[in-house]
Amino acid sequence: MKLLLTGGCGFIGSAVVRHLLRRTGHVVVNVDKMTYAASEDALEDGFGHNRHLLVKADIADAASMRQVFDTHDPDAVMHLAAESHVDRSIDGPADFVQTNVVGTFTLLEAARRHYATLGADRKPGFRFHHVSTDEVFGALGHDDPPFTETTAYDPRSPYSATKAASDHLVRAWSHTYGLPTIVSNTCNNYGPWQFPEKLIPLVTLNALDGKPLPVYGDGSNMRDWLFVEDHAEALVRVLESGVAGHTYAIGGRQPRTNLQVVKAICAHLDRRVADPAGPRERLIRFVSDRPGHDFRYEIDPSRSEQALDWKAPHDFERGLARTIDWYLSNRAWWEALRAAKYAGERLGTSDGEAAKAVRGATRQGATSGKKEPVA
Repeated sequence: MKLLLTGGCGFIGSAVVRHLLRRTGHVVVNVDKMTYAASEDALEDGFGHNRHLLVKADIADAASMRQVFDTHDPDAVMHLAAESHVDRSIDGPADFVQTNVVGTFTLLEAARRHYATLGADRKPGFRFHHVSTDEVFGALGHDDPPFTETTAYDPRSPYSATKAASDHLVRAWSHTYGLPTIVSNTCNNYGPWQFPEKLIPLVTLNALDGKPLPVYGDGSNMRDWLFVEDHAEALVRVLESGVAGHTYAIGGRQPRTNLQVVKAICAHLDRRVADPAGPRERLIRFVSDRPGHDFRYEIDPSRSEQALDWKAPHDFERGLARTIDWYLSNRAWWEALRAAKYAGERLGTSDGEAAKAVRGATRQGATSGKKEPVA
């Protein structure tokens, strides 16, 4: 199968690329705009692989998307490209509308045009798999049942609203135009190569540096956590065996409060790299809650587990240990990103522009297998 995958240099997308190249024989055409959170380093051995081609293009550029489909003639699409950081969506929602809504529309139109050209032997196998989030379902109370494939939509942030809009577009293109689409919704992902603005890498790196560990509100907000490599495996199963028109809720069955997550990171780091100043929980600082902060997300993945014959292999403790150990062993990558962010702030440029300046410098150490020693 030749797969057109969008956002394949992002956190989840790169995990999918690595899984596809290591565990399947599929060819991957990776379309990525290479925004601030994209990293060619995260492709690991996929960088330069003979079954992987990186096309640097914007999914909202209609001419580019038509050209990609015409040139590469894919058998399926897996759409992961998205703006995904809630705090950024609050500060600047326009980018989220452009990428998540306009970009998905543009990609759907290119896919619809391509699907119409396929012969009768290829049409039955074609899929447009749209990867989404549980945040489209809104917030759960403490005792509410988890989200399922049939939960009503109730997005609360610009991020989740734009993802909800993209989900609706995908389903509309299926019902109106007959494009064979699949939607999957997932919970919070974590693991190697996650950009340092997200909770687990942010807390890990701050704790290593002895910096404050910010926790919104009282830390009681709860999320369901899924190790990114487990999610990648599930997404490929959805692509290969999912039924067109169906939705798959993919979860890890590992709910934790934000405070529990932060304390678990501190405990693991204390075991791995002792801090002479004392246990790292001393660094926790409760900060003003963000606007519209949803209390709880949690997925019941029972239907998808049965349909896909799949269940997340990692529990949270094992996945977190693997994640933290990865950051300890790959200091060159995240230290360069942090330095670039600091330089961008100091010089008045965006962190995306600054981060691009260090990608070439970090790639050699990140992809050569060289590891920094743990201090």
